[in-house]
Amino acid sequence: MSTTHQNQLEAVRRHRGFIAALDQSGGSSPGALRKYGVSDEAWSGDDEMFDHIHAMRARIVTSPSFNGDRVMGAILFEGTMDREVEGQPSAEYLWKNKGVVPFLKVDKGLADEGDGVQLMKPNPDLEALLDRGLGEGIFGTKMRSVIKVASESGVGAVVDQQFSEGARILAKGLVPILEPEVDINSPSKASAEDLLLAALTAGLDELPDGQQVMFKLTLPEVDDHYSELVDHAKVLKVVALSGGYSREEANARLSRNRGMVASFSRALVEDLVVDQSADDFDATLDASIAEIYAAGDL
Repeated sequence: MSTTHQNQLEAVRRHRGFIAALDQSGGSSPGALRKYGVSDEAWSGDDEMFDHIHAMRARIVTSPSFNGDRVMGAILFEGTMDREVEGQPSAEYLWKNKGVVPFLKVDKGLADEGDGVQLMKPNPDLEALLDRGLGEGIFGTKMRSVIKVASESGVGAVVDQQFSEGARILAKGLVPILEPEVDINSPSKASAEDLLLAALTAGLDELPDGQQVMFKLTLPEVDDHYSELVDHAKVLKVVALSGGYSREEANARLSRNRGMVASFSRALVEDLVVDQSADDFDATLDASIAEIYAAGDL
């Protein structure tokens, strides 16, 4: 294990700050740009769209308020990892300039819904992407699937796939964030979360000793529902996704779940717009960061 990786591991283990989710890919990017004030007419084709997305992300991570004091890590999309921030590779900039641990989104999107869930699409080229990530200084990964209803077989399939893909990532020396999201609009959300906790605990039982994963989970209906995962020896960190909740609602729920920290995307950037002055942008981002940081790991 390199000195850098060890230092990043300790930062994640000890830090009570949150992980900024800056990993929107093709499907969610147009909506993110519209909320930021960039209309569809401002770009033509994926390359221009991702240029605008990268400009937004670069503006966030170069802000004085975005640093390792309150932001533990940042999840990047592959296109962000491949671009530069102020003349440095993005992941290198985050760690060396900001003290923020870089993660990489590695899934290829969601398959069609079946049995109440959406599994991840097959990812035959994962190892090649992981090798590139290692070369860029990436510490860990994130991959997302979605649980729509409380189907025991469906939840089991999601968790089995997450741990299976996680094993491929661990084999490369990276730390996987497993994200089996429970849809906040699920009619059986609490029951789905019960099934998920049982399946994740069983998955950890099968994980070899000495290995650790992270979880990114929907804020639960029952406070401290995932506390045994927070305390588990094979879990490095449990982080929460905002899942469509407003920042106010997400922070309120987060504050009631001991040991969890945030990994928010929409809730982090919801008040940022492209035409804000530098001072207004930084002040708005600082307020968002302060609010999210204060709610976590109580």
